[in-house]
Amino acid sequence: MKEKRRSALIRKTAAFGVLTALALIFSYVEAQVPAFFAFPGMKLGLTNIVVLIALYRMGNVSAMTINLLRIVLVSILFGSFSSFVYSMAGGMLSTAVMMLLKMTGKFRPVTVSIAGGVSHNIGQIIAAMIVMSTSGIVWYLSVLWFTGLLSGALIGVLGSIILSRLPEKLFMGGKI
Repeated sequence: MKEKRRSALIRKTAAFGVLTALALIFSYVEAQVPAFFAFPGMKLGLTNIVVLIALYRMGNVSAMTINLLRIVLVSILFGSFSSFVYSMAGGMLSTAVMMLLKMTGKFRPVTVSIAGGVSHNIGQIIAAMIVMSTSGIVWYLSVLWFTGLLSGALIGVLGSIILSRLPEKLFMGGKI
């Protein structure tokens, strides 16, 4: 029995590492894509796929930890202090909202992802209002709200497809 637990822990730890690395890769790829979107600050949010997978396969703590590690590492490797502040505000709020919605058991991953996309933008606007000491930019939330809905829906659909094809036993059905 002890060997079974050890094997399960090793498998879970490896999955945690793979998801963290994948989140880093997605962040890097997204940073390299030229801003072809019509709205400044809009990103597709590819790392949200990883957060959804972690949330539904590994639990709340793993999803939050993976996202936190990703934000810190990406900021150190590719970003700046201001990118860290905005990413932390958006990423932590979005993950917390997604966790809360999932815990109710009433929402599917697509809806959870949409709420995550919108709340990420809300967190970033709040951070910008604090950093710039002005509420004058709150109008931009209407633009980011719309883009958060679209990207959240797309990422939610992709995440749902991946979750439906990703065997639970890969993660041993447990939480880290």
